Amino acid sequence: MKHEHLKFEEDFRVVFQLRELQAAEMTLARDDHEGGADNRHRGADQWLYVVSGEGLAIIEGVEEKLKAGSLLVVEKGEKHEIRNTGSAPLKTLNFYSPPAYGRNEDPLPAGRK
Repeated sequence: MKHEHLKFEEDFRVVFQLRELQAAEMTLARDDHEGGADNRHRGADQWLYVVSGEGLAIIEGVEEKLKAGSLLVVEKGEKHEIRNTGSAPLKTLNFYSPPAYGRNEDPLPAGRK
């Protein structure tokens, strides 16, 4: 068993991983964003669940509004950006399959765990 209390205090933090799945929390301040035109996970799918706040996801040029309760799947290789469009922090819980980040939250290349 693994257990962790989520704090949503840092910009991005890998919480833990177990075999082929990794969990991370992300908090974006007002008017902040993560990713961009060249941001993609070459070897992992990303499941993003919005815990609180409002935002916008841009996946391969397609915009999707985000709010508390939204669940978004970014498939491996898709270029994406997440923006906070609200007045409060945008807090998300993210799952990567297989893991997308190594130590110190460095992105893993495709095919590496």
